[in-house]
Amino acid sequence: MKEQFNASDISKVIDQALIYQCACPAQVCKSIFELRELYDYQMNCIGDSANDQLVHQTIADATEKAHELMEKCLERILEIEGWDQKNFVMPELLKKKTTKSL
Repeated sequence: MKEQFNASDISKVIDQALIYQCACPAQVCKSIFELRELYDYQMNCIGDSANDQLVHQTIADATEKAHELMEKCLERILEIEGWDQKNFVMPELLKKKTTKSL
């Protein structure tokens, strides 16, 4: 499955989002991780001759499409909020905004 964001980058977003009480980007990141796990699980099952390969391939195909959509969603969120997408650092203005609301 093609991945636009690596696990380290996604973890950085989750960590910062949780520190500054900005849960939405973290929720998208967690969904991406869950989709990757589901895809890997299906790929492991697909080779098992005791299982119906068509079922696992169908789930894997849908998961791959959902994963691509959620990565595009994350990219757009980071763009809208002004994250540094090279280092995956939350912008200072957003940190201040979320800290104020606490």
